Amino acid sequence: MRNSKTQFIAYQGFSPLYCGMIIAFLLFTSGEIALGADDSAEVKLPEKILFNKHIRPIFTSHCTACHGGVKQAGEVSFVYRDSVLPPDGWVIEPGDPESSSLIGRINSDDPDEVMPPPEHGESLSALDIAILTEWVRQGAKWEDHWAFTRPEKQALPIVDEADWCRQGLDYYVRSRLEKEGIQPSPETAPERWLRRVSLDLIGLPPSLEERQSFLNKLKANNESAYTQVVDRLLNSPHFGERWASVWLDQVRYADSKGLGLDGRRNIWKYRDWVISAINSDLPYDEFTKKQIAGDLLPEPTIEDYIATAVHRLTQSNEEGGTDDEEFRIAAVLDRVSTTWQTWQGMTFGCVQCHSHPYEPFQHDEFYRFAAFFNNTSDTDLNEEWPVLQIPLDPNNYEDAGRLDKHISDLRTEIWREEFHLLNDSQAWSPLTNLSAYTNNATKVEVERNGNHDEFHTVGTISRNSDITLEAPLPESLSQLTAIRLTALPLDPQSAVPDSEWGFVMSHISAELLIPGIEEPQALNFERLIIDEPGPFYDPQESLNAKSNRGFSAYSRIHHPRQAALILKEPVLVPDGAQLRVTLKHRVYLLASFALITKRGHLAVSNDQRFLDLNSNQEFIAKRNQLKELQQQRKVLKSTAVPVLRERPEHLGRPMHVFIRGLFLTKGDEVTPGTPASLPPLPDGISHDRLALANWLVSPENPLTARVAVNRVWARLFGTGIVATEEDFGSSGEAPSHPELLDYLAWRFQHELDWSTKKLLKELVLSSTYRQSGKVRPELLERDSENRLLARGPRYRLSAETVRDQALAVSGLLNHNMFGPPVHPPIPDGVWQPFQSSDKWNTPEEGEADRYRRSIYTYVKRSIPYPMFASFDAPSREFCTPRRLRSNTPLQALMTLNDATFAECASALAGRMQEAAATPREQIQHGFLLVTCREPRDEELNQLESLFESTTSDQPTAKLTIVASVLLNLDEFLMK
Repeated sequence: MRNSKTQFIAYQGFSPLYCGMIIAFLLFTSGEIALGADDSAEVKLPEKILFNKHIRPIFTSHCTACHGGVKQAGEVSFVYRDSVLPPDGWVIEPGDPESSSLIGRINSDDPDEVMPPPEHGESLSALDIAILTEWVRQGAKWEDHWAFTRPEKQALPIVDEADWCRQGLDYYVRSRLEKEGIQPSPETAPERWLRRVSLDLIGLPPSLEERQSFLNKLKANNESAYTQVVDRLLNSPHFGERWASVWLDQVRYADSKGLGLDGRRNIWKYRDWVISAINSDLPYDEFTKKQIAGDLLPEPTIEDYIATAVHRLTQSNEEGGTDDEEFRIAAVLDRVSTTWQTWQGMTFGCVQCHSHPYEPFQHDEFYRFAAFFNNTSDTDLNEEWPVLQIPLDPNNYEDAGRLDKHISDLRTEIWREEFHLLNDSQAWSPLTNLSAYTNNATKVEVERNGNHDEFHTVGTISRNSDITLEAPLPESLSQLTAIRLTALPLDPQSAVPDSEWGFVMSHISAELLIPGIEEPQALNFERLIIDEPGPFYDPQESLNAKSNRGFSAYSRIHHPRQAALILKEPVLVPDGAQLRVTLKHRVYLLASFALITKRGHLAVSNDQRFLDLNSNQEFIAKRNQLKELQQQRKVLKSTAVPVLRERPEHLGRPMHVFIRGLFLTKGDEVTPGTPASLPPLPDGISHDRLALANWLVSPENPLTARVAVNRVWARLFGTGIVATEEDFGSSGEAPSHPELLDYLAWRFQHELDWSTKKLLKELVLSSTYRQSGKVRPELLERDSENRLLARGPRYRLSAETVRDQALAVSGLLNHNMFGPPVHPPIPDGVWQPFQSSDKWNTPEEGEADRYRRSIYTYVKRSIPYPMFASFDAPSREFCTPRRLRSNTPLQALMTLNDATFAECASALAGRMQEAAATPREQIQHGFLLVTCREPRDEELNQLESLFESTTSDQPTAKLTIVASVLLNLDEFLMK
């Protein structure tokens, strides 16, 4: 045995003869081993032991709890090859089980030596030991986890019944069924397929007219009729509404901010963007890039900025006294976890605190990935800055984008002409002998710093503080043309990495104190020049006494800020005159943090160039043009939407590893990067969010396409090819059809050009999808969960589809699209928001917004809509890759008693009554509306009997009872 290393003590009591007997037994029993007395069957050992298929599951189930990514007892980890195999590892000798410490320990009779130890759970089975031993004998070939290997193009498998296969995917399904000796189910009835595909593609049932049209076309051309239905549904505007709901689960979309107060968030424009993007079949790679880094694209459009709101859906804390930086960091870390689960199908959040217990992801790699998101401008504030004014009417997006760009370019051009004067040291004379005082308890002190005096606050800052500064003007100053104010961080050394609260100068006023004259001389300003273009607040507002906004460093101050107040005309300065400047501050955050100028100094100028700009006709024309453009932009009614914006490079935040996930305990500094177990970022490019987005959808990334097609598959068939949609790692389930998954992933990326609509068309037109969903007795025994796909999908509909379908068949559904969230009926007593003025205003019965599609329902994280929660919809606090379906009495209580379903039953009864003369015909019509098929005689007889047995004398009331039963049929609630 090589290098026993006392940390993993060499086994005692292990007999080499025993190991040899095991190997001989395996070799001379033609691959069959008899299990223990508790096992009744003999299992054939695979001829070739594969690491991913046979070995990794054993390590994950029995070993990695102690020898994994988190805990590495004895410095051994079965997550990393180098830890167990030569030249660095020592517990396995490839080709030599007798010399392998691993094999000895799992066979030991000594309770102090055997692995896993008796107190750590169930010991390895005889089959597990045999497989591990044979694997070592065969050379202990290690493999990367299947999900970390790139899908490759492959030939379709050969099957006996090729005529059954309509699409390439069918060959993989049929091949597996033939190997299992199972026949596929017969094709489902056309009208059942029609209802199934309608609910899957647009989330709504087919109308009676659509049903009849399909059946008529079937008589002429069978396959063409199916194709025409699919094309119609894919082109329906309701397609985007149905599939957007799937995406919004992934990205934790909500109309509220979460956590304690859970106030409203105005972000519905993102939801509408997703619907539109899906309807337009925006390729998935572009869909990804726009959301991860839309603001970094060349010449980004308004839609590109809206797309970045995906990562403004993080929860934020509006409570007073919270640490803004703590919750900003929490948002960054949430973006990391959400990105990984949404695009990579991997659990990455646990790497925040330690290396991954099962996957080859190191602790520091989490923070390298977090560095991609650490340099955005957002903070944990009520205002949710940065926001973008998005026109309410999407038809105005192009005009708004054009105006925004023109305004930005012109503002920058004007600013450049002004900035060189602001920054010209020769133009300014710093003030000394400064005195400072306030209007309240805020304390201000003055100290000399080089050639000027600086004021700074001391101790507690009071709200609504006015800081007044007085200083004698230089004797050399004969006239005054401009005043410059410089605002500084209290602690310049920590201003970038650990910035302090900034300031907002709500109003700036100035006056001259002239000896011998009692009344101060007020100074009138033409405008205010600042040190950067495109500020958060319009700095000119500081000259408006009625405004609370103006020149600011919002919400943090990272470096010195400057503003120059330009007088309308020069003011003569008498001997002994003093300048008085008053800075008013009226903005505060979270009820306690006053945004006040905490440190600064003054300078004055008599430079005529400032006034020359006032009379420069070309410059005046530009300013007037800017005002005109800004006015044109205001005409386009807009709503403020939180978006992502990158901070300037000079304000880049450093990213550190957080020891044990604690943001206050910082370790080594790291740069943006991806895990070493996956393909690296290209060299020679900026490692920003755009590089990350390109990496996610690059041909080298093995996960993105697989995760995307698996998600689509799961929505159609009820379970993904990888059942654990949220976990493609070694602790998740292996794919039921790995070759099929890789075929679809490669085709989606390389042949379908990332088109989700093209992918869906192939899936729903396949023979696999068109099978009957009826469960055959032999399938119930062999494959109760339909993992072999020997029958069509049959499972309960999603919460949104259950509600939308009821509204549709009753004739109540309002098909209007887009817009702010709506408030359908909610049970009394449910809406009790904590310390919030948030209101749930339900439209009156009969008003259109009462019956909008479910995707437009207001999503409040702390108070989920009860009907949705009962049917397993998530609260959207976190990324939810997969909804777990339940079956509880609450669901039946909801569909029987909820106000929406009661209205639907009444409206459906009205439709039934209008459609036919006799109760039997009316019931027949209602059944057809609800199930998309004609009722059988026994079904019709039962419903007619229910109608007759109802005690009410009113036919409408009797039909309402029947309609309620129809809306509660399993066939209605399932597909």
